[in-house]
Amino acid sequence: MPSSSSTKPALTADAPVRRLAGVGPKVAERLAGLGIHSVGDVLLHRPRQYEDRTRIDPVSALLPQTSAQCVVRVEHAEVRMGRRRSLFVSTSDGSAWLGLRFFHFGSGQQARLSPGTWLRVFGEPRAAGYQLEMVHPEVEVVADAEAGHAITPELLAIYPTASGVTQARLRDMAAQTLALLARDDFWPELLPADLSGEALAMTAREALQRIHRPPEDTDLAALIEGNDPAVRRLSFEELLGHQLGLRARRRQIRADRAPAMREAGRGLGPLFEGLGFSPTGAQRRVIGEILADMSATSPMLRLVQGDVGSGKTVVAAAALLTAVDNGWQGAFMAPTELLAEQHYSALTGWLAPLSVPVWLLTGKKKQDEDARQAIADGRPGVVVGTHALFQQATEFGALGLAVIDEQHRFGVDQRLALRNKAAKKGRVATTAHQLIMTATPIPRTLAMSAYADLDTSVIDELPPGRTPIKTVAIPNSRREEVIARIGEAVAAGRQVYWVCTLIEASEKLEAQAAEAAAEDLADRLPGLRVSLVHGRMKTADKARAMNAFKAGDIDVLVATTVIEVGVDVPNASLMIIENAERLGLAQLHQLRGRVGRGSVASHCVLLYQGPLSETARSRLSALRASNDGFAIARADLDLRGPGEVLGTRQTGAATFRIADLVRDADLAEAALAVADDVLAYHPREADALITRWTSAGENYAQV
Repeated sequence: MPSSSSTKPALTADAPVRRLAGVGPKVAERLAGLGIHSVGDVLLHRPRQYEDRTRIDPVSALLPQTSAQCVVRVEHAEVRMGRRRSLFVSTSDGSAWLGLRFFHFGSGQQARLSPGTWLRVFGEPRAAGYQLEMVHPEVEVVADAEAGHAITPELLAIYPTASGVTQARLRDMAAQTLALLARDDFWPELLPADLSGEALAMTAREALQRIHRPPEDTDLAALIEGNDPAVRRLSFEELLGHQLGLRARRRQIRADRAPAMREAGRGLGPLFEGLGFSPTGAQRRVIGEILADMSATSPMLRLVQGDVGSGKTVVAAAALLTAVDNGWQGAFMAPTELLAEQHYSALTGWLAPLSVPVWLLTGKKKQDEDARQAIADGRPGVVVGTHALFQQATEFGALGLAVIDEQHRFGVDQRLALRNKAAKKGRVATTAHQLIMTATPIPRTLAMSAYADLDTSVIDELPPGRTPIKTVAIPNSRREEVIARIGEAVAAGRQVYWVCTLIEASEKLEAQAAEAAAEDLADRLPGLRVSLVHGRMKTADKARAMNAFKAGDIDVLVATTVIEVGVDVPNASLMIIENAERLGLAQLHQLRGRVGRGSVASHCVLLYQGPLSETARSRLSALRASNDGFAIARADLDLRGPGEVLGTRQTGAATFRIADLVRDADLAEAALAVADDVLAYHPREADALITRWTSAGENYAQV
């Protein structure tokens, strides 16, 4: 007899999480915020800590602020009407009294806690008069004292949670999913058997069981910190899965056709002659690497790292000129309007004398109309802009090269949208070469793990004549000294930046607003020309102020962090960053890089409001200790973690559930070493690993 068609198919790891008992549409929606979309995602939702439920303590041994479990008898219960209505339950185990207090309760709970009832409770005691009490402890009714002490020892997992998703719900989901591990087909072993060492010390099933239900003798500190063998086993598999995904994507993109720039480099001589300075050896080397890529029929995918002031824009100009010389269009995408305007100005100055048209797309329909038409017609030239470049209204007739500046500022979908603009009318090529630039140096292991689909070039040389920037940290109480220093710098013929973190005053944040700072400095420094730039100003007003500062018509430019990147004024020798403790290390380093661009000694003053947190103190110390962008990046990685350094929250870059790129640097190296072999000799396992570890809809590898 045929089986009933109503029989539900067996749960698989990639089944929607709604298939688990007790998970409805609303809960599923909230779980998505935790990265839990499938049944398998529940197993990869790693506990953040554990509660020791392996022992029962007498009430007399309890300590305030120390979680504990005990067995007590209800002696009295009553509703008390103090500042807040509460149910107070007085209990005892014979050694001492313990109060239980509930601010949220119903008649059913009140009836359940009647005198004579035995309870097993878990919570954090606090001092309350002459006894201890627990507020909203976990409570389990037991038959008697003997039953209460007859527990199954347990180290209970505590999970990262979200509003509307309780620990009890997450534990129940974990229990349902762990039960599925008994099936051979549910979570198959994917690491190839020819791998050796720590990778195969335990199976993935054993590791998952251990992190969700650790044995009683587990070293919890090692488990939480990620040094336990189970965490390391899963971390290696995750790092390998991401590495395989990036490499597979790289192969897929490399299979596309791109325009071969056969005349690469023929216009560079006139470009270099018109710069007014000679490119450094590092710039010439990186340009050579880029032009070699652009001469191939497969699309270039190259990341250029260069510290602040290393001259990445010149490198980009050489690549863009090569595209135009070959009859194609180049697009230069910048993260802010101000930066796009700065790049437009620089590229126009370098390329216009070579008869290369440069257009600026601002997103304003009337201003952009002529530029959009020329771009759509396929006229060779360079277009500079922000998000306007990938809007639907912008059509490229012959996009051959996309340059993306400060890549971590853009979302994956935005970068992908620009690359997809490369479908050309009447052309054979299907995709554009892609050059990604960043002024935030990325430590090697992090770069190889997050950008394995890209070739990497490093501009590791600053232009000659640059002087190291001396950095000092000064408390706000010495503000008058700092202002006096501005007068000295201007008297010496130099210009000054004063950077604020807010546009409008906020008492809550205690940050000086840029507008108020500009007025204050103008009053305190009569005779000095003080101007203002912030993100809410009209484009024309911002451009007017920046151009006046660059021309030397302004002595002090008060600005918000809109000047973080791309602004080049060699005569500016003093940078003052107010409320420096509020900014991240990479951002501070970027701001500091606005000075030190000439031959005169430059200074950066980190004006902070005490007292400093330990993290803020570490940031300021790291900045004072080094001008090396890679040293700053390593310190930033240690302080903030890889997700923040890569801009994960903004970009959708690869996020890790178990692995940590700082903690697991050795495992990342091991994954790098075997990834190509796994792809070549174990393609089925490679595909399954990619699916397992990148199944939450991550799109990071598609750029």
